[in-house]
Amino acid sequence: MSELVDALQSVLVKYSLVTAFAVVGTMVWLSYFVSRRLTLGRIHGSAIAIFAGLVLAYVGGVSTGGKKGIADIEMLSGIGLMGGAMLRDLAIVATAFGVSLDEFRRTGFSGIVSLLAGVLLSFAVGAVVAWTAGYRDAVSMTTIGGGAATYIVGPVTGTALGASSEVMALSVAAGLVKSILVMTLTPFVACMIGLDNPRSALIFGGLMGTTSGVAGGLAATDPRLVPYGAMTATFYTGLGCLLGPSLIFIVIRALV
Repeated sequence: MSELVDALQSVLVKYSLVTAFAVVGTMVWLSYFVSRRLTLGRIHGSAIAIFAGLVLAYVGGVSTGGKKGIADIEMLSGIGLMGGAMLRDLAIVATAFGVSLDEFRRTGFSGIVSLLAGVLLSFAVGAVVAWTAGYRDAVSMTTIGGGAATYIVGPVTGTALGASSEVMALSVAAGLVKSILVMTLTPFVACMIGLDNPRSALIFGGLMGTTSGVAGGLAATDPRLVPYGAMTATFYTGLGCLLGPSLIFIVIRALV
């Protein structure tokens, strides 16, 4: 029996990237199962998966005393590559290429305004929170501000600016909290804000920005609105990744 376990462990370590894909795939499947069965879709599976990943990263770091979270466990070292900047940026670019500019033009002036307002306001709120928490340098404030936009924009901005891993982890946590709040609160406020037609869904996606949060919230409100909100939310992520490490960072650095 021990020989079988040793042989299996050897294979898992040797093909660590394949192991990482299998583990993450299983986690995502379980997360969506929990989302459907326990929350009736009100909390999106992606948010549950991200939260579980953060917990496992903490457990891995504590148990091994390392600095790479769960990737410090030899058998799961492939997660460090899978979750690294290369594959992350590839996923972001692939998402951006899936959006049609012709569709975006149909949102009109209100869609453009909602995108700019949503991105700039999120960065501003995140930067102010970072300042009050003691992070007074422009790099940290911009990175945490990016996390307040989405949990994708934060790490992308932090990587471009050279932020510490601690600050980037905070940006991911901020984005995750925002995503969960948008998912859970959208069905309750939809009637009050007139979120019952494609145009309002487009504007809502541009203001909120978190694609998984908007998609989950709209799915619980009216599934027919999901494509409209998700479209502008995707543009929001791309715009945040573009403006965060450039124009917004320059402005924050000039202010602080």
